[in-house]
Amino acid sequence: MKKQTISIIIPTYNESASLYALYGRLNLVTSQLTNYYWEYIFVNDGSTDNSLSILRELASLDQKNKILDFSRNFGKEIALSAGVHEAEHADAVICIDADLQHPPELIPELINAWNQGVEIVATIRTSIEKQPILKRIGSRVFYWLMSKISGVNMESQTTDFRLYDKKVIQAFRHVTERERMFRGIMDWMGFNKTYIQFKADARQEGEAGYSYAKLWQLAINSITSFSLWPLRLTGYIGILITLLSGGLLFWMLINYIVASEWHYSPLAIVVVANTFLIGLVLMAIGLVAHYVGNIHTEVINRPLYIVRERLNFTSTSPKEINIQ
Repeated sequence: MKKQTISIIIPTYNESASLYALYGRLNLVTSQLTNYYWEYIFVNDGSTDNSLSILRELASLDQKNKILDFSRNFGKEIALSAGVHEAEHADAVICIDADLQHPPELIPELINAWNQGVEIVATIRTSIEKQPILKRIGSRVFYWLMSKISGVNMESQTTDFRLYDKKVIQAFRHVTERERMFRGIMDWMGFNKTYIQFKADARQEGEAGYSYAKLWQLAINSITSFSLWPLRLTGYIGILITLLSGGLLFWMLINYIVASEWHYSPLAIVVVANTFLIGLVLMAIGLVAHYVGNIHTEVINRPLYIVRERLNFTSTSPKEINIQ
């Protein structure tokens, strides 16, 4: 029976403290799974520490260690996409973080589910050591909201630690949007899926790659990419305010007819009404501007990412620019 190839995609941003340990644990796992060919695709997403030096060393040790070095930080979603673009001949792809919060020892379970015909094997964190309560609550609210407004079921506490069958990867290569949520797109595409639970360890060293600001930006981009619900909500609010203000004016008119006097200054009423209307208009303009901004980003058609250096690759992906 022909051996199948599995590519492990590892987005890397300032992970020098954990790269050696991750590489060792991955080798311990994959060395026992001898029925497969393995390759590790490390995507250096503009690290400012010595991650790149370590990755070059790993590349020199073994040809299966492949390195993409971005010209700057393009973000984790793009780094994952780049790794998938490069896994051209893989029968399956596994995405895993470099900070050791995703246990490589779970890989055999992912492969076992895949061998049973599952096309997306996702993971869910049952808990994570030292996770701030704000992130925990925010994650639950975000995925609940995304599931409601997008029509796509997105489980809370799901992670990027997943296995994708080659059919999923081939479909993903047709995705062209730039403001993307990687696993959200994968969920949107469908395919049969199962979940495996695990307990995440605390991050060993350094800080999380996603700050609160980046998480907020990802949330906004995801919501506007997957749904027109925010625009519709603005319309509903406008209708509600119009009905309420119209009802208030009607009540004031009736009250004036009955009592033959005004209880409020007309100027005060005009000022309050205009304030509400101006706020509504500004909110609508801001929301529309965000959608227009996303359209602008798509229309200018820049490459998803720019690669400064490639190590141990034999082909060039059409989705990026290489600097030679």
